[in-house]
Amino acid sequence: MAQFMHIPVMLDECMEGLKITDGGIYFDGTVGGGGHSYEILKRSSPTGRLIATDLDDDAIAAATERLSPFKGRFAIYKSNYKNYDEVLKDAGVDALDGVMLDFGVSSYQLDNEERGFAYMKPSSPLDMRMDETAPVTAATILNEYPQEEIKRILYEYGEERFAPQIAANVVRAREKGKLETCGQFVEIIESSIPKKFQQNGPAARKSFQAIRIAVNGELDGLYECVVGLTRRLKAGGRIAILTFHSLEDRIVKNAFRELEKDCICDKSLPVCVCGKKKEIEIITKKPVVASVREMAINSRSKCAKLRIAERIVT
Repeated sequence: MAQFMHIPVMLDECMEGLKITDGGIYFDGTVGGGGHSYEILKRSSPTGRLIATDLDDDAIAAATERLSPFKGRFAIYKSNYKNYDEVLKDAGVDALDGVMLDFGVSSYQLDNEERGFAYMKPSSPLDMRMDETAPVTAATILNEYPQEEIKRILYEYGEERFAPQIAANVVRAREKGKLETCGQFVEIIESSIPKKFQQNGPAARKSFQAIRIAVNGELDGLYECVVGLTRRLKAGGRIAILTFHSLEDRIVKNAFRELEKDCICDKSLPVCVCGKKKEIEIITKKPVVASVREMAINSRSKCAKLRIAERIVT
């Protein structure tokens, strides 16, 4: 396994936002290389506990090694963070003091040519799986899905205005032979988008994002997961979520807004009949973004947004 290199985004902002304390129980749903998890365990010493999940075997191995100084205080599960109910039950945990979610793709995954996440690696296979044992790859979608479904994925998950042209050209290309590499997909994308629209960054970025989201089901059940994990917090516990594109951020924002609402009855009613109670305080009225200094050091932080909320009891 290549060395798992990854710089956690907005590390200090995330940790300060979580208000970590000794003895707390924390959940890191996307452990990655263990950067955020390490700081959680460090700041919750000597008795804090961490439950973490990830789907990437390489990430789990790297995080396990990195967190080894805190042996006995953490457990990492190979599972989707959306399975938090099952994971927390197995860990014997009911309520949490803090939740950390980082939805970004790691630098290791982008740089590892075998994983097929990056449009900058033309010889990489069309893979893009977080869990390398999962049955659906990027090649599966591009070679087997109907044109209309590919168009939908590109438009909905990548907000790609040229989705119809790209989907049509994918189907034409695969009729001549199976699509196998990232470079082949990049060529199709670039040939589908007029040159004048390729001036603001790589033309393939949106399409690669869309296919990756579809391969990993990244948005499926995300709203429900954010709501559910927030409700697992103790009073005063906090949830910090890092998103890296507008689709994720919109879901998190809407989930927080719903949890922050108090009575939603018609104002003309003399008493509340809906029973809705405010469940959180949104700490970040506007999402936190990385400092100019961090953006210069870590390019992944440029599109990151951090939202934090605190559980309350009314």
